[in-house]
Amino acid sequence: MAKTAQAVLDMMKKENVLVADFRFMDFIGLWQHFSIPAREVDLATFENGLGFDGSSIRGWQTINESDMLMKPQADTAFIDPFYEHKTIVFICNICDPITGEDYTRDPRNIARKADQYLKGLNIGDTAYFGPEAEFFIFDDIRFDQNVHEGYYHIDSVEGRWNTGREEGPNLGYKPRFKEGYFPVNPTDKYQDLRSEMMLALEAIGIPVEAQHHEVATGGQAEIDMRFDELLPMCDNMAKYKYIIKNVAHKHGKTVTFMPKPLFGDNGSGMHVHLSIWKDGKNLFAGDGYGGMSQTAMYAIGGVLKHARALLAFACPTTNSYKRLVPGYEAPVNLAYSRRNRSAAIRIPMIHTSEKSKRFEFRCPDPSCNPYLALPAILMAAIDGIVNKIDPGSPLDKDIYDLPAEELAKVPQAPGSLEEALKALEEDHEFLLKGDVFTKDVIEKWIDYKLNNEVRQIDMRPHPWEFALYYDI
Repeated sequence: MAKTAQAVLDMMKKENVLVADFRFMDFIGLWQHFSIPAREVDLATFENGLGFDGSSIRGWQTINESDMLMKPQADTAFIDPFYEHKTIVFICNICDPITGEDYTRDPRNIARKADQYLKGLNIGDTAYFGPEAEFFIFDDIRFDQNVHEGYYHIDSVEGRWNTGREEGPNLGYKPRFKEGYFPVNPTDKYQDLRSEMMLALEAIGIPVEAQHHEVATGGQAEIDMRFDELLPMCDNMAKYKYIIKNVAHKHGKTVTFMPKPLFGDNGSGMHVHLSIWKDGKNLFAGDGYGGMSQTAMYAIGGVLKHARALLAFACPTTNSYKRLVPGYEAPVNLAYSRRNRSAAIRIPMIHTSEKSKRFEFRCPDPSCNPYLALPAILMAAIDGIVNKIDPGSPLDKDIYDLPAEELAKVPQAPGSLEEALKALEEDHEFLLKGDVFTKDVIEKWIDYKLNNEVRQIDMRPHPWEFALYYDI
C-alpha cells in the first residue's frame, strides 16, 4: 500500500475507490468509524483532519468540550474486503481542534509516545511484539438481564454439551472438554473458516504464522500474526479482530474475544511476546538463563514487579478474572521460567537463534485495548531495565503442584478487576515516564472501569447465587 498522502490519492483514483472510511480506537477498545464519498478526500483531509463529537465516545470528552479532530494516517490505508462498494480505510490519530495537540486519551497516541520514549532513552530503537490472541467461534449467542431475570445461552455445533442433541442427524465428533488442541477434521469443524480468516488477514498486508484449533470445546481458535513493531502491531490487532469477526459473520457464525465465555473449559488468552532491539541486534539474546541477556532479565523483573498494575490494562474486564484462576492454563502466579507454561512469564525454548530470543507474558487476554496494554507492558520492561530490577530465581517446577508453604511465597495475580485497578492506582509512576500515560488517562480508566463495569456487576444477581441461596 502506498505510504504518502498523494500516492494514496492517486491509488484511490486508479482503483476507482468510491468510499473513504475513517477509523479510530475508542478508550475502552472498540473500533469506531464513519465514511464520506471518496471524491471528498484531498491533501487537506490528511493535514486538517475531520471533525466529530468526542462527547459520544466512551471515556472521552464532556458535552461542553465535545469537538475533536481525527487525522487519517496515509500509511495505514487498506481496502476493506467486506463492503459492497469499494472502500478505503484509514486509521486516524485524534487531536484537539483548538490547540492541534494530540489527545491524551487517544489510545493510539499513547502507543506512539511509548515507542518514542524507548528511542529517547537510547536503550533500544525497536520493540517487537507478538500477541497470540485466542477466540471462540459460536453458532448462536443470547443474553439478557433485567429486573426479574438474567441469563446467557451459547451454542456451537462443536460444543461437547451437544453430543446428545437432535441435529438431524447428529454426526458426533465434538471435541472433549480441554481436548480441542488440536485434532483434525471432522472433529475440527473450522479449518476452512480459519483459513479464510488467515487469508483475509494476509490480503490486507498482515502476515500470519499459523492458525489452529485451541484447547477448549465449542470452537476455540487461534490465529497468530507475525511479530511487528509496537504501533503497527497495535494497528494490526485492531484489523485482526475486525477481519475475524466479519469473516465469521459472513458465514452465519459469531466470534467473541471475551476471555471466559464457557464455564468448565479453558478461556481465551493473548500471550504477548516481547523483545527489544538496537541497531539491528536483539538485546534480549545472551548466555544467561534460557539464552537470555542481563537486559532481558531486568525487563522480566520490571514486568513481574508491575504485573498486578499491568493487568488493569492487559486483563481489563470483570470476565478476565474468570479465566485467571488456578487449574487451567492461565497463570495466576507471578514467576518466570523457561518452557513452563504455568509461569506468568515463559522463555520459549523452541527457537534458539539469537534473533528469536524473547519472553512471553502469558497473563493478558484479548479483551484488552492493544494500544493501552502493549505500551503498558513495554513501559514496565523499560522500568526494569533502567532500574536493574532483579526478577529473582526462576520457577521451573509445575507451580500448581507446589507445596502450600512454597506456593505462598510466589506473588499472585489480582483475583478481580477491582484488585487490578487498585494495584494500578497504587503503582503507575512507571507509566507516567515520558508523558506516555498521563494522570488523566490513569484516573479516567480507573473511574470508568469501576463505575461502568465493576459496580454494575456488583449490583446484579448472578444465576448461581439462586442455586446457592434461594432456599436459605
